[in-house]
Amino acid sequence: MNHLSVNSLTGIRGLTENDLELIFQAANEFKEVINRPIKKVPSLRDFTVANLFFENSTRTRLSFELAEKRLSADVINFSAGNSSVKKGETLTDTVNNILAMKVDMVVMRHPHPGAPQFLANKIDTSVINAGDGTHEHPTQALLDAFSLRQKLGDLAGTNVAIIGDIRHSRVAISNILCLKKLGANVRVCGPKTLIPRHIASMGVEVSHDLDDTLHWCDVANMLRIQLERQEDNSVPYFPSLREYAAEYGLNKQRLESLNKPITIMHPGPINRGVEITSDVADSDHSIILEQVENGVAVRMAVLYLLAMKR
Repeated sequence: MNHLSVNSLTGIRGLTENDLELIFQAANEFKEVINRPIKKVPSLRDFTVANLFFENSTRTRLSFELAEKRLSADVINFSAGNSSVKKGETLTDTVNNILAMKVDMVVMRHPHPGAPQFLANKIDTSVINAGDGTHEHPTQALLDAFSLRQKLGDLAGTNVAIIGDIRHSRVAISNILCLKKLGANVRVCGPKTLIPRHIASMGVEVSHDLDDTLHWCDVANMLRIQLERQEDNSVPYFPSLREYAAEYGLNKQRLESLNKPITIMHPGPINRGVEITSDVADSDHSIILEQVENGVAVRMAVLYLLAMKR
């Protein structure tokens, strides 16, 4: 089967193992393209993609925009901060107006969980979820898994730890779903206040001991403390950033105490000195920069494969 089973990418849950393999194969080919002297291919020429970002983003938006331009698509960038959304226009109105401009695909980030799925049900255009609240961030999970496969090969039986602010992380949810489909063992680790109660029902181990988790894992995915999502909580989730770094920060001393090498990941942006120190983030154990490069290739793959279904 050479086509995705879905018409939109609103989350990892809807993807099959065959879908994952198709995306990874296409990403492999596009990674070769973006490392050539001429980095563009005409795959999406005359195809118009609208990037709708109802929430601030720099890295994800730039990665999608670069992927679109590498495929020769026409790109429309929409920022809710400068739009009629502030004047009370609904999500459906906004999108219908954009579709009236004959847009072929929508990439969307929204603060409300489920917004991309709501949109995909309303319009006859492919929708790619670029992050919806604390729900999912499917392309981040795909690029993380793709990066790990390039580093380690088959992920079946690999021990992957996701460490940090699980409660507020759409990256964690999508990664768990994707890694489980690929046969990896997943453990989440962090303070009790930052791990939601339901998480064990996703088939993951739960730990509050970083050192034990580092000895268990082959891969440590260090998540950013999302201070901006914690401001509405009257009681702090932990006493201070300094104390968090002491308990759950990955530093050189912790890394050197292990009797084995582990692969270090981070979805970015990094709070250096909090969840991870600079000497670890920039070490040979880290594949953080590879994740950034692979993000463009994976997003090219998703855009291309969804476009082929239209």
